[in-house]
Amino acid sequence: MTKVLATLLMCAFTLAFAAPVRAQEIPVGVVGPVTGQDAAFGEQMKRGADMAVKDINAKGGVLGKQLKLLTGDDACDPKQGVAVANQMANDNVVLVVGHFCSGASIPASAVYAENGIIQISPASTNPMLTDGAAKNGWTNVFRTCGRDDEQGRVAGNYIVAHFKGKAVAIVQDKTAYGKGLADETKKALNAGGIEEAMYESVNQGDKDFSALISKMKEAHVAVIFYGGYFTEAGLLIRQAKEQGLDAVLMGGDALASEEYWKITGDTGQKTLMTFSPDPRNMPTAQSVVAEFKAQGYDPEGYTLYTYAAFQVFAQAAAKANSVKEDDLAKALRANKFDTVIGRIGFDAKGDVIGPDYVVYVWNDGKYAEIKG
Repeated sequence: MTKVLATLLMCAFTLAFAAPVRAQEIPVGVVGPVTGQDAAFGEQMKRGADMAVKDINAKGGVLGKQLKLLTGDDACDPKQGVAVANQMANDNVVLVVGHFCSGASIPASAVYAENGIIQISPASTNPMLTDGAAKNGWTNVFRTCGRDDEQGRVAGNYIVAHFKGKAVAIVQDKTAYGKGLADETKKALNAGGIEEAMYESVNQGDKDFSALISKMKEAHVAVIFYGGYFTEAGLLIRQAKEQGLDAVLMGGDALASEEYWKITGDTGQKTLMTFSPDPRNMPTAQSVVAEFKAQGYDPEGYTLYTYAAFQVFAQAAAKANSVKEDDLAKALRANKFDTVIGRIGFDAKGDVIGPDYVVYVWNDGKYAEIKG
């Protein structure tokens, strides 16, 4: 036998052996800010995805096949989000759990719709993610988190109930998430009889808020509602306290990271934020929470929402006996799913049917739900 023939036979054998192995895998993806200033949330998502895929595979996988997890980094940037979405499509994934930032999720959703990929965001709360998909006739977009119109209503109503007669400043960071949340909170405030003392915008990446704080001091602002992410929120309240403005900061779910406290220190005391009920306290989550803590990790923020997204995918695939987009989309809308964040379902738009937002307060480096 010639060396050339032997080599060809060996290659043929290798390919024949590798093909069945690949056929036993289902590629799925998780996409979020692995790098950049919001990387703490990317870590939450990656840890949730890794654990979920490991646990699902340990129980036999999906339809008898193992899940193969691919990770994408969008850095919360819309253009990078689209690029990563196209890469996921090239890798033939059937599911993407992501993105984190609404500004990346919304443009990426068009790529997933075009390529027949189910998208389940654990964290993108801007209403346009699912409203836009429904308007375009797409059925592939879902989320395990709530919406900013719901979150803004809860935040606005809380301010109305607890800070009547106080001057309120609304500040937003011009992102799809930050502006959307600020505008929804403003609607609830105005409906409750409070007219904001000022409505201001900043940019992601800003570090000096002295001019804004001086303006708020002149207006005797007692409450700052911030629509945006934890970095700028933390810097804003720290500088406000340092410059003698003793105001209460309130924000949304993007403050749900211990990184916020690393920025504020004690100046973050009594910070308020809206978020869904903490899934770490759910009876259905206790075994998974223990699994995370055994690794030295506290599954805060969106870790368990990411884990839940993979759970509903696996259960929907089992009910549909398929991982095709149309079959999965129908199963996701037609059923309820037992997850670490409780028993959930999805409405016609793909929004989660689950508990409403609640208000949390930061104290001594931890956030806890305000009861009553």
